Amino acid sequence: MKKLVLSQSAYTWCKWLVIIVLPALASLIVGLSPIWNFGEVGDKISRTIMLVDTFLGAILCISNYNYYKGEKKE
Repeated sequence: MKKLVLSQSAYTWCKWLVIIVLPALASLIVGLSPIWNFGEVGDKISRTIMLVDTFLGAILCISNYNYYKGEKKE
């Protein structure tokens, strides 16, 4: 099975997205929901963003692990 390893630029971009952008976006939607009466839709959107964020974080961890594991063998 092929190991998942991202390029340095892809890793940096994804890390920025997972650590900063997606959690901030979900927090913004949670905060704006009661103000703009988004109701259940705002909750569903923020939960979806956080699930995607968790999934991408897992992929980044796997990629990071495979990168450093491969680096030690060489």
